[in-house]
Amino acid sequence: MQYEKTIRACFVGYIVQAVVNNFIPLLFLTLQRQYGIPLSQITALITVNFAVQLTVDLLSAFWIDRIGYRKAVVAAHVFAAVGLLLLPVLPEFLPPFAGILTAVILYAVGGGLLEVLVSPIMESCPTENKETAMSLLHSFYCWGQVGVVLLSTLFFRFAGIAHWKLLAALWAVIPAVNGVLFARVPIAPLVAPEEVRIRPRELLKSRLFRLLLLMMICAGASELAVSQWASFFAEEALHIGKTAGDLAGPMTFGVLMGTARTFYGKYGEKIPLDRFMTGSAVLCIISYLMIALAPLPAVSLAGCALCGLSVGILWPGTFSKASASLRRGGTLMFSLLALGGDIGCSSGPTLVGAVAGAANMKTGILAAAVFPAGLILCMYLISSERSRS
Repeated sequence: MQYEKTIRACFVGYIVQAVVNNFIPLLFLTLQRQYGIPLSQITALITVNFAVQLTVDLLSAFWIDRIGYRKAVVAAHVFAAVGLLLLPVLPEFLPPFAGILTAVILYAVGGGLLEVLVSPIMESCPTENKETAMSLLHSFYCWGQVGVVLLSTLFFRFAGIAHWKLLAALWAVIPAVNGVLFARVPIAPLVAPEEVRIRPRELLKSRLFRLLLLMMICAGASELAVSQWASFFAEEALHIGKTAGDLAGPMTFGVLMGTARTFYGKYGEKIPLDRFMTGSAVLCIISYLMIALAPLPAVSLAGCALCGLSVGILWPGTFSKASASLRRGGTLMFSLLALGGDIGCSSGPTLVGAVAGAANMKTGILAAAVFPAGLILCMYLISSERSRS
């Protein structure tokens, strides 16, 4: 198949995205201790990461079509690689927090571009079922997250957490190699040709699109509110050792999230997407209640894992609904949906951190249950609108 290498490069692109989003949360406690960085600034690293990504999402809607997808996706990998390489270097030459923040901004630019580019590049490849292909694509983010946590944990166990700077440089190899691959693979034109693409004003006036955008915000927030704080939560709130906490918290979260996406990628033709997404959002609320209210650490950790299973379909499912409902959306639609997703990725962990700072981490997680509840409401409103039309 002509586009087989392109599809593989897209899969690895989401692994790069997983490295960008999930490596530094494993270091939160280490950075706090090594550099004396307070919790408010640790929270800012999450906020800035996704704030930069959402800014890139918004701006890319206006210039990606001009420079072309190939140049843009190669640039995304360059930014990701450079940011990861500078993460251990800049704190030695700048004030530690400023150095770390600068590196985060650089790789966040790459992450934002990947979020906008990889899905439409995959969408343009000839595949039999777009919904299941999209779910399978997004499962590689989960397997990337699992790989980041597992390999990083093994590295810390045998080499020591003090050598985290070497590991950051090693993770930079993946975007460097995949950027070279994207420079060579064929990239098909988007499904919607330029002359029929929806105009920005028309898209923004669409109530269906606005609901889909709100769904993306809720999907991103539901996913990241737990995964970004899982390692910190296990160590601080549950008093579990770092190795056990990382394996039982963020890694199990990623395994079950990937399992949900891979399952739908394989069997999705037999399961209505709307029903699967609604049930997943309900399960997400249950998992938040387990994390926040359970008296036993084991039950709270089980809630973290269950959360991964529950959020698996929310992000790719919303992309698939948008692709099927708004066929003329093009780059603009994917950019704005990625923007919404990154708003959620920023607001979910930020809300948890803010509430945790005022109360405690369990209360912070409980507050984030508003996001899966909001997604259920959006699904209901979209279904009601369709029944009226």
